Amino acid sequence: MSFVSFFADAEIALGVKLLEVVYMIMGLLAIYTGVKNACDKENSSRIPTGIFWIILGIIIGFGRFINGMENGPVITGVLIFIMVIPAVLQKVKPGKIDKPTAEQSQRLLEKNGMKVFIPALSIGLSAIIFALFTDLGAIVGVAVGVLIGVAFLMILSKENKPVVFLKDTERLLSTVGPLSILPMLLASLGAIFTAAGVGEVIASYVEKIIPSGNLTIGIIVYCLGMVFFTMIMGNAYAAITVMTVGIGGPFVLALGADPTVVGMLALTVGFCGTLLTPMAANFNIVPVAMLDMKKRFGVIKNQMVIAVLMIIVQIAYMLLFS
Repeated sequence: MSFVSFFADAEIALGVKLLEVVYMIMGLLAIYTGVKNACDKENSSRIPTGIFWIILGIIIGFGRFINGMENGPVITGVLIFIMVIPAVLQKVKPGKIDKPTAEQSQRLLEKNGMKVFIPALSIGLSAIIFALFTDLGAIVGVAVGVLIGVAFLMILSKENKPVVFLKDTERLLSTVGPLSILPMLLASLGAIFTAAGVGEVIASYVEKIIPSGNLTIGIIVYCLGMVFFTMIMGNAYAAITVMTVGIGGPFVLALGADPTVVGMLALTVGFCGTLLTPMAANFNIVPVAMLDMKKRFGVIKNQMVIAVLMIIVQIAYMLLFS
């Protein structure tokens, strides 16, 4: 479907169209990051860095329309192949970064105090409101929350001009680098595993271990499976599909457990695995890069005790109330 046809089609929901606009804005920001790095003479790897970000921006922002073209999926595949070459060779590097000075940061901290967290709060609240009270979807709500946060920051200080947000976005993307696409890759991996029948394979092995009709052991294996598979996948949303098909359905829900309690706790116990793995890059590795921490796994080490305690509590809760 062409660009014009997509936005002119009355049968396509407004939420889908708005979400596509969000992706296009994200794509343009990535393209800007690529162009800036490609033109940055202080970047020792400016051409590979530019190639990575520009292609990523094209795929995120216009992937739907590229795939709608003749041989579109092939074109997308070739673009992805070219895009990952600089990342694999570790040639995607940040160039000149215009960070706020220490004096500027201290001055703004003293002036604004805890108000700086209001934009972050607006994103969460907006996502919840859009998810509960509209048909537009939570992701559109996140985008609206970002716009509200930007507007609030511009009101808070005259120094916050549109160009400041553009530069800060580029600085954040350049600092995080190729790790920024890892959550998308992991989410895709979950869909691929499910389509490949990994859940059925797991079920065939687990039925040899779990005694038939034993709900207690079924719940324990299901919860621990969610933890370990989330550690592998890096994302509980990706893991729950595979583990529920393989263990949750035949060994827990089929024995009469409450689907509401099991579904809710399976996801939260899976997120305990998120606290324990570098595969959850957006939680455990990206902050290390952003804060320039010396210990690469420092975030994970500090989360281990809490994660283990929460796993025990949630298994006990599922045993008692499901």
